[in-house]
Amino acid sequence: MTRLIIGLVIAISSFSYSQNCSYIFLGELKDFHDGSPIESATIYQKENDKYAFSDLDGKFKIKNLCAGPLTLTISHANCETKTVSFNINSDTFKTILIEHHIEELKEVSVVAHVDKKETTTAQETVLKEQTLKKYAALSIGDALKEVAGVSSISTGSAIVKPMINGLHSSRLIMLNNNVRLQDQDWGIEHAPNIDVNVASQISVIKGAGALAYGGDAIGGVVVVNPERVFLEDTLFGKTTVTGQSNGRGYSLSTKLNKYTAKGWFAAVQGSLKQNGDFETPDYNLTNTGAKSKGFSFRGGKHNFESGFEIFYSYLNNEIGILKASHIGSIQDLVTAINSREPLVIEDFSYDINAPKQDVTHQLFKAMYYKRFTNFGKVNVQYDYQNNQRYEYDIRVGDDKYKPALDLELNTHTVMTDVILDAFSKTKVKFGLMGRYQNNFPDPDTGIRRLIPDYDKYDFGIYTTAEQRLNTNLTVDLGFRYDYNRIDAKKYYITSRWEERGYDEDFSDIIIDYIDSGTQLLANPVFNYHNFSASAGFQYLLNEHHGFIGNYSLSSRPPNASELFSDGLHHSAARIELGDLRLTKETSNRVSASYNYTSPPFKLTTEVFYNRIANFMYIEPTGIEQTIRGAFPVWSYLQTDAELYGIDLSADYHINEHFKFSNKSSYTVGTNIEDDKPLINIPGFKTLNTITYTNANWKQFSASLSSDWNFEQTRYPDNNFETYIAATEETVLVDVSTPPSAYQLLNLYSEVTLKTSAKTNLNIALSVNNLLDTKYRAYLNRLRYFADDLGRNVMLQLQFNY
Repeated sequence: MTRLIIGLVIAISSFSYSQNCSYIFLGELKDFHDGSPIESATIYQKENDKYAFSDLDGKFKIKNLCAGPLTLTISHANCETKTVSFNINSDTFKTILIEHHIEELKEVSVVAHVDKKETTTAQETVLKEQTLKKYAALSIGDALKEVAGVSSISTGSAIVKPMINGLHSSRLIMLNNNVRLQDQDWGIEHAPNIDVNVASQISVIKGAGALAYGGDAIGGVVVVNPERVFLEDTLFGKTTVTGQSNGRGYSLSTKLNKYTAKGWFAAVQGSLKQNGDFETPDYNLTNTGAKSKGFSFRGGKHNFESGFEIFYSYLNNEIGILKASHIGSIQDLVTAINSREPLVIEDFSYDINAPKQDVTHQLFKAMYYKRFTNFGKVNVQYDYQNNQRYEYDIRVGDDKYKPALDLELNTHTVMTDVILDAFSKTKVKFGLMGRYQNNFPDPDTGIRRLIPDYDKYDFGIYTTAEQRLNTNLTVDLGFRYDYNRIDAKKYYITSRWEERGYDEDFSDIIIDYIDSGTQLLANPVFNYHNFSASAGFQYLLNEHHGFIGNYSLSSRPPNASELFSDGLHHSAARIELGDLRLTKETSNRVSASYNYTSPPFKLTTEVFYNRIANFMYIEPTGIEQTIRGAFPVWSYLQTDAELYGIDLSADYHINEHFKFSNKSSYTVGTNIEDDKPLINIPGFKTLNTITYTNANWKQFSASLSSDWNFEQTRYPDNNFETYIAATEETVLVDVSTPPSAYQLLNLYSEVTLKTSAKTNLNIALSVNNLLDTKYRAYLNRLRYFADDLGRNVMLQLQFNY
């Protein structure tokens, strides 16, 4: 018995010793970036269900701790909540770093529905998901027209390219989830291969105010961003179904997102679209249908201190080209342009026949980032893109189903950037980029290749700095250098080579003569050194008035189309001639903005002046008869140019339910050397909208807008005369005169029905061209052959869950 008692005493003593609960944990909270103390933070102790608070020096103390695990959850206003764990076996002191920085404040602002911008001093507009959902069945080019100063240049209704302040194509950088789009986006008939349904937010930056994305953004930058990552356990998604009357089309898009509190996330998205022949108010537009299918996946892990992401997207577009735009003879071409109706009008069909495009774009991205204490953030990214473009001409016999143009573009990019943000008022960023690109046009088409084989090498380095001088004034400065090398092999018809004077200027690049000297093989190699810079300021006079000023220097080397085009571009229905003598163009752009906000009124006024040396452009220079028909000849030229204009956005809340909005823009473009207007500059445009909303009526909203496009009175006279052998007449071919002004009325209405505690159904009805107005848009390349679209009624159902 005595032994038993002694044993119990020893066991109890041992247990008491192992459960010593007199330990002290002393903690110190510091900002991850600059090491400053974090005061008044809340520290929750999970094991004992107790709270502590940090003092002025960021310190806190927890007493009477037992040996074993200690889990602390730390929260602070405008900080990311952080959970840490320790194993306690003695008195312990730990420094805990948490995020308390302006960069994360921007993330918080997204929740508050405040625009999260990519720049500070550039002219930038943000389109949010509420706006983008209206364009689920349309293109990203259509959606971007919501921004004042952004118009579109198109080839029919399905090929729509954005234009910012009169500039488009290679002068615009488009990014999809931080990947610069590489999709042979050279001409106006190549639409951007981005599905608008992948976007949660789109930023439109006018001019080259974002050097991190590239130094050749003479026109601007379009940044397409997915949803931000939420650090909480959640699963949500949406499915959107749209039907439309014009084209008798449908669209289906669905997206599902999964996030966890530990930072793991995954998102999957898919879309299908199909339209048949579109219609004008008077007739059918034969062979203008389109089919599209897309898929994207995004997944990884995002925490404040480190994270990674994998992203893949696939998009295929099959697009019909108006059959009446392909002509068989010079006489037919003249008749088509001078006629008020297409020469080919057939019954409605979903069939997509030649002429047509079939383009597939695939994108893969892998990214990793890491933050370092008292330093900043390092990002490393690799992306690969494959762009396969087929263009089909009207052909007969065994070649009927063979593409006339078969281009495959492969692009590999590696980039890294470092953000130094250890100081609250200063942010420095610098980065490197390397890229290799190969373009391979399949020779097995039976037709001369418009664009040759080439290898392209790019290298870029940049640095930017942003300084907040005080609560009202922020300034920034940036520099960038880019090196570009293009190494091509191209066949030329000897007569064309000599006609353009290449035999004198480029005799040293000839590799071989073939076909008894009627053709030659050349190896043009070009190297370009490009310097870019930007400087700007943002000044907030008070809570109502703000000013932005920006200067940007940017330079853009000629692209493959501008240098090497040499033949019939089938989807454009024209012969295009590049020029090996083209040099890089250099832009000097100055802009200023004034913002006024004082409820119920909000106003943004933007002005700009852009002087571009060696501006490259394409203009019609004649007609050429080929074995496949007669086509206009368009040649790439170079001049000094200037563009200037003003963009205006205004909102006025008349009362609780009614709001009036105006978006107006005016751009002037001039060929300085020849003292004449530039081609393809949009005319004055004003969009006025009256909107009624009533949250008590199932979130009801209805708007009526007037889209008024004035006639472009400033245009170059590129009309020319041609001889018609059949009639022995010389006739004028009018390819320059813009169409008349027009006004379109558009209606949009929606309600949201709550279907459960966590789901709702949004029903939207829109009518574009409400009055079925007959018109032709100046920037629609097919205006020579047909009118634009008539009335289009669209019904959209979006189920959010």
